[in-house]
Amino acid sequence: MASDNWQDRTELLIGKNKLKKLANSHVLVVGLGGVGAYAAESLCRAGVGELTIVDGDIINPSNKNRQLIALESTINEPKAETLGKRLFDINPSLKLHIIQEYIKDDRMIEILDKQYDYIVDAIDTLSPKVYLIYHSIQKGFKVVSSLGSGARIDPTKVTIKDISKSYNCRLGFLLRKRLRKLGVSKGFKVVFSEDKANESAVIVDEPGENKKSTVGTISYMPPIYGCFCASVVIRDLIE
Repeated sequence: MASDNWQDRTELLIGKNKLKKLANSHVLVVGLGGVGAYAAESLCRAGVGELTIVDGDIINPSNKNRQLIALESTINEPKAETLGKRLFDINPSLKLHIIQEYIKDDRMIEILDKQYDYIVDAIDTLSPKVYLIYHSIQKGFKVVSSLGSGARIDPTKVTIKDISKSYNCRLGFLLRKRLRKLGVSKGFKVVFSEDKANESAVIVDEPGENKKSTVGTISYMPPIYGCFCASVVIRDLIE
């Protein structure tokens, strides 16, 4: 029987009380590219009542092969604001905080000075990724982090484990190395592929630990990572 309540099917699956838990939850999503935008939309569609979304980038043509909000009509638009419009179009009652900024240092601490029920790290640059995770954990927040989705093509190898059990990912290796120096070696979940990266699909633009690279990607891998991140958040919040 048809219903005007867009959350009926979610309620049928998880029940009214758990749906209410999601409605009363606040999730921070940092990084709104191929992974983060899908994570944020999945959280919104599942009924999470409050979201803070953060990204300072704009949409460019190279994003169209994998990013949710990358369309010919949105080229050069700011990612956070563009995604925000889409999320409001899904749930006009959503409590949404849009931060169109690259965040680091004191500004990141300021953003983390609010209360969140979960944090999704979808940053693809090492230093701000380490900084976000470390300070989130110091504040007692639950975190799920996306490791590298590029240079891989097999979706059946994507999995979720504690950071200490991740492997076959250079970003994960560097993340573990940096966090260990800060006294963090476990205690948060990561989404990663057990597949080894295809090295021929990686072009190093600037060498070094925090190197910038151009990485080959396929349409479905970053969205899968984003959906996996959202699943971690949703399942932890209701269980």
